[in-house]
Amino acid sequence: RKQINDQNATELGSALSKCTNISYLKITLDRNQIGNQGLESLCSALASFSNLSNLILSLNDNQISAKGALVLGSALSNCTNLSNLKLDLSCNQIGGEGISGLCFALEKGINLSNVKLIFEGNQIGNESASALGSALAKCNNLQNLKLDLRSNLIGSQGALALSSALSKCKNLSKFSLYLNENQIDEVGASDIGSSLSSYTKLTDLTLDLEWNLIFDKGVSALGLGLAKCNNLQNLELCFKWSQISTQGVYDLSSALNRCIKLSNLTLELGQVVHDFLI
Repeated sequence: RKQINDQNATELGSALSKCTNISYLKITLDRNQIGNQGLESLCSALASFSNLSNLILSLNDNQISAKGALVLGSALSNCTNLSNLKLDLSCNQIGGEGISGLCFALEKGINLSNVKLIFEGNQIGNESASALGSALAKCNNLQNLKLDLRSNLIGSQGALALSSALSKCKNLSKFSLYLNENQIDEVGASDIGSSLSSYTKLTDLTLDLEWNLIFDKGVSALGLGLAKCNNLQNLELCFKWSQISTQGVYDLSSALNRCIKLSNLTLELGQVVHDFLI
């Protein structure tokens, strides 16, 4: 297929700028050749949409760097009526500097209630994960959050800072966190569990930690934290390709037995599940 480039994106942005009353906007331009120049044109249109309340912007696998993410953050900061936001910038090159620009916008998202951020494969480290958590913590109306940060450079320090900051979102009831293929160890898993125990309204949780450095001690400690989530009803945990034995699965299962409201549980633990069942 013919790929969309900067010139095409600029033409689209110019056309969109004439639609001043838009409240719902969905743009999907995945796997193209859009760089900072094309994104800047789209952002010029976005910045003028004062009535925008629902935005889905998917630009994964393009050629966007930190500069483009900074411009996008500036544009989004003008969309003060946004309540629903889905932003997919996975497989670009926004890095930590780009995340800082997007955090500027998120901090101003006082009406945001549903947020999905997909930043897979952008070389995001601990400092950026911490900044992202701090920015989202200022979204007082946030109820539903999906964070996809897989295939980055986040270690235990970043995971702790992120999960601790989000505990300030007192209305958060649905949370999906994808941290697979990062650098999180036993301490990080334990710290995530401790942080989650303070998410007082949490009813639905998806947590993906596969392809990290987590062993029995980490998954057991995580389970103890989850056991304190008194309102948890739906839980999905993924630890595939981690070094967890049957003892770790037993400890996790024992802890989750204390979640008295838990009605739906999905565990993806790989080969160890087969060993545990027999």
